[in-house]
Amino acid sequence: GSRPTEVMSADRSVTQELARRIHERGADGVRWWSTWPEHRPLLALWSTDVRVVPSRPGNTEIDPLLAALGDRRLVVVGTDADLAAVVLRLLRTERLAAVPVGFVPVTGESAAAEVWGLPTGVGAAVDVAFGAEPDRAPLIRDDNGGVLVGVGTLRGVRGVGYCDDERVLRGPARSISVSPDPAGAGLTVAVRGGGLFGGRLRVSAGRSFELGCLPTFVVRDGVRFERPVRRWTWYRHTEDLRLVRGLPTGL
Repeated sequence: GSRPTEVMSADRSVTQELARRIHERGADGVRWWSTWPEHRPLLALWSTDVRVVPSRPGNTEIDPLLAALGDRRLVVVGTDADLAAVVLRLLRTERLAAVPVGFVPVTGESAAAEVWGLPTGVGAAVDVAFGAEPDRAPLIRDDNGGVLVGVGTLRGVRGVGYCDDERVLRGPARSISVSPDPAGAGLTVAVRGGGLFGGRLRVSAGRSFELGCLPTFVVRDGVRFERPVRRWTWYRHTEDLRLVRGLPTGL
């Protein structure tokens, strides 16, 4: 039969429904424990099928799994930031084309799930992550070594911004949001003006977004970049991600 799917779970709340669903899908090593510190449940490792890793795992946790993955897909159970951390390692180890990636969000809100049309309910999310086929998805990078799988935001911005050759900002903006665009050239940019009543909303699409501004903070997939920036660029990578989405096989 087919080899079981490798599952990576961030150390955070994961329900018994998730464990049951993953077990039904063929990850035979799944067992349920509820004695983790701070009473957080987890998926315990009884075989090589399921691994518990820290939030936003790095090369130490991910690279050994990738080396042993073979032809199996990788399912990330966690937040948007956890998914981004895994995708970043796929990029840096040149495995984007080789590894299909499924995603099961563990929070009620997930910008990545919304962008890619993925379910947020545990049962449906597991069914898709394990049962659907991978599809090409534009991978968005930035010029500070990161990737974007859901949404990037900046607030209280004053500067000049371009989406490809289109100037989308000159002056103040209450907020700027950037997300991958599954159906377009790469990404979408939403700029909320600085006027009264929230300001005018301007939405553009292209392959890149470049900003020069007074010092401001960037939030990538829910995590704030460590220092204020005067320049920032998001752009579409030359190679796509193989993201598992759509209807599970047989439905």
